[in-house]
Amino acid sequence: MTIPAFGLGTFRLKDDVVIASVKTALKLGYRAVDTAQIYDNEAAVGQAIEESGVSRDELFITTKIWIENLSKDKLIPSLNESLRKLRTDYVDLTLIHWPSPNDAVPVAEFMTALLEAKKEGLTRQIGISNFTINLMQQAIDAVGVENIATNQIELSPYLQNNKVVDWAQEHGIHITSYMTLAYGKALKDEVIAQIAGKHNATPAQVILAWAMKLGYAVIPSSTKRENLESNLQAQDLILDVEDMAAIATLDCSDRLVSPEGLAPDWD
Repeated sequence: MTIPAFGLGTFRLKDDVVIASVKTALKLGYRAVDTAQIYDNEAAVGQAIEESGVSRDELFITTKIWIENLSKDKLIPSLNESLRKLRTDYVDLTLIHWPSPNDAVPVAEFMTALLEAKKEGLTRQIGISNFTINLMQQAIDAVGVENIATNQIELSPYLQNNKVVDWAQEHGIHITSYMTLAYGKALKDEVIAQIAGKHNATPAQVILAWAMKLGYAVIPSSTKRENLESNLQAQDLILDVEDMAAIATLDCSDRLVSPEGLAPDWD
C-alpha cells in the first residue's frame, strides 16, 4: 500500500467544525484523512466519515499515538480506543506522534508494540512523526525499514529540512509534510505569488504542488469549502524547474513547531 499524496489534515479542528470540514472534503473527493489522539477529534472524525456515506475501503485513515500511550502495555489499548472513536475496525496508518521525551519509553519498545498492532490487523501500515536522523535509525533497528511507511515532519518553503529528507529518502523512508503552508505565512511570499501568477494558480496550490513534486505527501486543512476545493486542485499543477529552484531559495530554517519538553534535538 502506498500513502496517498494528498489528504486532509484535522489539527486544531474539533467538534462541529471538524465534522463539517471532513464531510465537505469527502464530498469534494478527498479520500485520505489525518487525525491524532491528542487532537481530541477522533470521535468527531469518525462520525463525519460514517455520515458521509463513503465506503470504508475507499478511505485512507491515519491516526497517531500520543506520548502517554507509548509504553508496550498502553499502546495497543490506546489504538483500540482510537478505532472505537473512529468507528472502524482498522486504520490504514498509525504513527508515533512524537518520540518519547527524554527516552522515557525506548524507541525499540514502542516501535515493537506498534508492529504488533500491525500484525494484529489494527493498522495496515505503521510509521513515525517528528523523528530526527538518529531516531529514524533507532526505529529502523527496531522493526526494519520495510515496516516504516513514512516520517511525518514539518516541511514548508521556509523549513525544507533537507538533511532529514535526504537521509530518509536514501534509506527508503517516505516523507509526509505537515505545516506545509507555514501557518499561512508562505501564502504571502512574493516569490510564491509570482509563481502563482505565472500559472494562474493560488499560492497554496503552488506550495502544495512544490511539496508533491518533491515526492512528499501533503495534508493541508481548511474549514472553508472554497479552500478545500482549491487545495485539491494542486494535484493538477505542474511546476517547472525554474519554479522549483526559486522556491528552494526560500529555505531559512524557520521552524514553527517545537514544543518545549516534547521536541527532540533537531538535526
